[in-house]
Amino acid sequence: MANASAKRTAQQNAEAIKNLRLGLLVSGALSILLRLLFRRGSLSPTQFSFWIYVFSLVPSVFLSRYLERIGSPRRDPTTGTLISAGEDLSRPGIIEWCFDVIYVSWACQVGSGAFGQWVWWLYLIIPLYAIFKLWSSVISPMFFGRSAASSAPEAEGETKEPTSKRQEKLRKRSERGDPRVRMQQR
Repeated sequence: MANASAKRTAQQNAEAIKNLRLGLLVSGALSILLRLLFRRGSLSPTQFSFWIYVFSLVPSVFLSRYLERIGSPRRDPTTGTLISAGEDLSRPGIIEWCFDVIYVSWACQVGSGAFGQWVWWLYLIIPLYAIFKLWSSVISPMFFGRSAASSAPEAEGETKEPTSKRQEKLRKRSERGDPRVRMQQR
C-alpha cells in the first residue's frame, strides 16, 4: 500500500486535467456562441475586442497545456503500472496561481461575449495580485525589514517557540525540580 498515495494523486490529477480540458472547450464555445448571438461585430479581425480575445487565449491555452504536462500520470506502456503520478495539481503555490489565471481568463472571455468589452478590465486582477504578492513577500521585507505576516508577533513583544505537549510536561517537571528531568542548554 506504499503506492496508494501516488495512485490517489494520479487519479485526482487525471480528473483535474479532464475538467481543465472540458472547461477550456466550454469557455471557448460559450464565448464564441455569445459573441455570435449578442456581439457579432466583435468577431471581425478589425475590431480591438477580437484581438483582446485572441491574446487572452494565449495564457489560457499555455497554462492549461503546462498543467496537463506536469500533472499527467506516466504509466508503463506494456503493463500499465503507474511509474509517476505527476505533480500534485491540488498543491498550493504556483500551480494554484496557474489555475487562477486560467479561471480569470475564462471569465473574461465568456463575460466579454455576454456583457461587452468592459469585462476585459477584470483581467487587471492578475497583475494587481502579482504586485501585492511581490510587495508583501519581497519588497516590504527587503526595504522595511518586516512583512505583514511577521508584524503581528512583533506587536506582542515576545515570540514563543511552538512546543509539544511532551515538551510542556518536561518543562513543568523541571520547574518543580523533578530529578528525572535534565534540561539541556542550547
